[in-house]
Amino acid sequence: MAERPIFVPAPESNELVKELFFPLTWHSGFALVQKEKNIKALHEAAAAAGFSPLLEISSKSDKKRGRHLSAFYMKVKTHWGEIPLECAFQGSKVFDRGGPFIDLYGKEAREAKRDPRLKESGQLKGFLFDGVLWPLEPKTAFYDWLYVGFLKDWRDWAQKLCAYAGFTDIEFNPYRSINCQARSCALFVTLMKRNLLDDALNSPSDFIRVLSSFNYHPELRTQEVTLFSGAR
Repeated sequence: MAERPIFVPAPESNELVKELFFPLTWHSGFALVQKEKNIKALHEAAAAAGFSPLLEISSKSDKKRGRHLSAFYMKVKTHWGEIPLECAFQGSKVFDRGGPFIDLYGKEAREAKRDPRLKESGQLKGFLFDGVLWPLEPKTAFYDWLYVGFLKDWRDWAQKLCAYAGFTDIEFNPYRSINCQARSCALFVTLMKRNLLDDALNSPSDFIRVLSSFNYHPELRTQEVTLFSGAR
C-alpha cells in the first residue's frame, strides 16, 4: 500500500488549497501501464470519498489537457525567449556552492532536471530568475509563480479547470519533493475564483505578499499522515 495526495482548490478556505491523502495499492515500475494503474487507483479512491472528476497533470495523463499542463510542456517568457517551465525552475536554483545554472534554460526539461550540479552544489539558498532573487519562504512560491503566471496568459482556456474537483500528479512523492504542478494548478483555480490573479501576479513581491496573507504553507512530508476518510 501507498498513499498519494489530491489537491483541491479551496477558495473559501484560508489554506487556498486542500491536500488530501488517499491509500492505494501501488504498482511499481517505470512502464506507462504501471503509472496508469496508479492514477486510476488514486482517482477511484478519491471518487469514493466524493472528489470527482479529477485531472491528472503530468506527462502520464490520459487527457491531452493534463499533459499540456505538465511543467515539461509549459513554457515561460524570459528576456532570452520562451523556455520550458521545468528548465526555468531548475536553472534558477542558487546553492551555497554554485548556481544559478542558466545554461539549463536551453536544455530539454528532463535533461535539466537530472543535471548533476543540482545535487553536487550544496544547500539550496534560493532562486535567481530574470534578475529577481526569490527566497525559500513561502516554500513553493517561485514554482507557483512560474506555473500560475503561465496559466494567467491562458485564462479563458483555463476556465475549463473549474470543472474538476481537484488535481493529481502521480509522479509527485510528497516525502521527497515539495513543489508539485497539481498543487500549483489548484492554487491558480483558487486565485482565479477569488479574483486575486491580477493582484498576485503584478510582481514577485506582490505574489509573495498575497500568499503570505493566507495560511498557505506547503511542507515536505516527513512522517505518515492521517488519510482522508468520510464522504465529502
